[in-house]
Amino acid sequence: MNLRAMIGPRRAVWTVFAAVFPAICLCAFGAPVSAAASPDAAALQSARSQFEAGNYSAAVATLKMVVSQEPMNAEACYWLGRAYYELRDYDNAIAQGEKSVSIDPKNSLYHQWLGQEYGGAADRDRSFSDAKKVKKEFQDAVSLNPMNITARRNLEQYDLDAPWIVGGNKDEAMEMVNAIAAMDPIQGHLARGAYFRGTKKMDQAESEYRMVLAATSAPIEAYFEVAEFFQRQNAPADMSSAIQAAAKIAPNDPRLAFYRGVDGVLAQTDLPGAEQNLKSYLANTPDRSDWPTHAGAREWLGRLYESQGKNGEAAEQYRAALQIDPTLKSAKTRLEKLGKN
Repeated sequence: MNLRAMIGPRRAVWTVFAAVFPAICLCAFGAPVSAAASPDAAALQSARSQFEAGNYSAAVATLKMVVSQEPMNAEACYWLGRAYYELRDYDNAIAQGEKSVSIDPKNSLYHQWLGQEYGGAADRDRSFSDAKKVKKEFQDAVSLNPMNITARRNLEQYDLDAPWIVGGNKDEAMEMVNAIAAMDPIQGHLARGAYFRGTKKMDQAESEYRMVLAATSAPIEAYFEVAEFFQRQNAPADMSSAIQAAAKIAPNDPRLAFYRGVDGVLAQTDLPGAEQNLKSYLANTPDRSDWPTHAGAREWLGRLYESQGKNGEAAEQYRAALQIDPTLKSAKTRLEKLGKN
């Protein structure tokens, strides 16, 4: 169960999601309501700008300064935990996440992200105790704000993927699905699709995702989640339909380059364009846990080169992917296969 990935597009008892898709992480990067208002708002805003740009080490430095001056600033602790999480420094992420929750215990978003931070540690250490904490924090997030659909999706995925010994429960997952559907039909289709994926009922999952495509409107993240499903089903034409729907909403969204590149590799059409898209995504986006990973983009570039018989270039991309994410088994398998050949 990959608990860290379950909680974000990076995808163990440890694998609870990884690339959910870059799909399951529907989290917004807006500022949560905090119990404490920062006297140094400019520094906090600067840290958030550094975070958005993917400069997580700089964000840590800025936020540590804010926290040193105002140790009871829950929002600063929250963002500091987020920055450590992106750096895969889960111990410090948990320390700051726990602090944000202790300062503002009724903030649903803080509990949601503390659950994700526990998930990173649980994956790394293969820890039953941390895995159980993941579910508790997701449950607290839902209890504090029943309208927090991201927390409900996280809890659904945990119940689907986690073994029973750490609280996995498919009946509880379906309860989350039904609650989400009652709040938002589009999100309900996505949640139900994820449930059927988790229970290996792919035909029923596909039906749910097609309902999202047939809807008159949906948020762009919904279309990206649909695109990721059809990617995994090796269905480039359907993936392309989802990408086109996403592009109508936000034609300049930088994530489109990743999905277009992947679609091109799957379809084996316009490989130069697919290469350009994947390289553009790598050059113009930060590597962040709720977007398609740079390791994933490197692996798809490797697959593109491998399909062209450029095995040296392919191996280079697989090695680069593994340098970013040593747990990426598919890239490791492909690299080993190239070595044998």
